Amino acid sequence: MPSTRKKWTANSMIAGAGGGLVASIATCPLDVVKTKLQAQRATLGQADYLGISATFRDIVRHDGFRGLYRGLGPTILGYLPTWAIYFAVYDGIKTLFGEAPLGLDVPATKSERLYPAPSAKGYQPIVREHPWSLHILSAMTAGAASTICTNPFWVIKTRFMTQSRSETRYRHTLDAALTIYRSEGIRAFYRGLLPSLLGITHVAVQFPLYEKLKIVAQRHSPDRPLAAPTILFCSAVAKMTASLATYPHEVVRTRLQTQRRLLLQAGAPRKRSGIVRTTTKILQFEGWRGLYKGLSVNLIRTVPNSAVTMLTYELLMRELAVRRP
Repeated sequence: MPSTRKKWTANSMIAGAGGGLVASIATCPLDVVKTKLQAQRATLGQADYLGISATFRDIVRHDGFRGLYRGLGPTILGYLPTWAIYFAVYDGIKTLFGEAPLGLDVPATKSERLYPAPSAKGYQPIVREHPWSLHILSAMTAGAASTICTNPFWVIKTRFMTQSRSETRYRHTLDAALTIYRSEGIRAFYRGLLPSLLGITHVAVQFPLYEKLKIVAQRHSPDRPLAAPTILFCSAVAKMTASLATYPHEVVRTRLQTQRRLLLQAGAPRKRSGIVRTTTKILQFEGWRGLYKGLSVNLIRTVPNSAVTMLTYELLMRELAVRRP
């Protein structure tokens, strides 16, 4: 059984990285627009975009088509390890408790038992009776692991996408990383980590719901793997539900990641800022709507992004299950 788990962990990492790569390239323009909308502050003296279309036109007018792919490098560098780590941990926990990996449907796993025969005592009967609890545990653990490991990439990506035309632009990902480190220190790369960890509730909604939708869909075709349109539909519904339920933490995280706190000079006062203070300022100056800035474009981006990621992941897992010894 240990060798089987290692096999699924390797497969999950490869398929997760592949899904993240395809999705990041396909939806980068929408990610740029969404991030700019999230970072806008409706305070006195600062210009504000009119909405999605105005933001899109402004980017194209001033930065050209390449502006829609600004930050693609750190986005890819972020998505590859994020999904590789996420799916490896997610599937690793599931197989540890006796359930097949996410990317394999019932027909693909009938010939291989990942767990011993059920016993009178122990966790396995509970897992079989309440699989949603295992899915929540797997999703939250995987989300925490991937978030902690890849937060620096997302800080760099956010800075790339939200740079104004009046400041010196980063030349590339390494230049951005070095500039942030020299001016703000190592702590800057973990800015927004706490709201990101609070955002684990997002995957705690998305993945159990996705698994449930797949189970329901599988009942209509028990003898063959789910078709691509079915996977896309299940993923889209799960992602949209999770996004609507947990979106405000993304706005707070983006605001924290775009804050530039230079290394303090001797005797200089430290400016305090955190989740509570940032959220309070958003509510004070922008109202409740400020916590949902960029929601529409976020749904337009994340729903297809998630659908492409999950479809690519599932197809790669099936292929790897056949090809890998």
